[in-house]
Amino acid sequence: MFALLVPCFGTSGPAAAREVVRFQGAAPGTIVVRTSERRLYYVTGEGRALRYPVGVGKAGMQWSGRSSISGKYIQPNWEPPPDIKQANPRLPPVIPGGAPNNPMGAAALTLGDGDYAIHGTNNPGSVGRFVSHGCIRMYNSDVMDLFRRVSVGTPVIVTR
Repeated sequence: MFALLVPCFGTSGPAAAREVVRFQGAAPGTIVVRTSERRLYYVTGEGRALRYPVGVGKAGMQWSGRSSISGKYIQPNWEPPPDIKQANPRLPPVIPGGAPNNPMGAAALTLGDGDYAIHGTNNPGSVGRFVSHGCIRMYNSDVMDLFRRVSVGTPVIVTR
């Protein structure tokens, strides 16, 4: 299916390992998230993609479909959505960007109407797990790498 071609060194995190792999099925410049694999692929062309480990939605909180990057933010503020606020009423209405308790981490790439995002994390141990309310979590170093590669309008395909 996929074969490792070239590992990319210099990332941080327990299993941070963006790597170049063989990839077919999407146009260059597309982000493909395969939630069952807990991997995000950024298609570079010539049958290759960069593969990153990600945390994805918990059971019942995963979504699939097509979207696009609608915004790019460095150290964004985080406003807990109503369902998270209801489950954790002690959360403040806004957690400032860069705060250690901000779950968005180093950067966020919002998707479509902004309900979901591909973002960093303040909990690197959650990467590679089914943990979120639908967002895609990445190691901070990996989300910064992806941030530099994509622009608003980049297509995103999420599959299960």
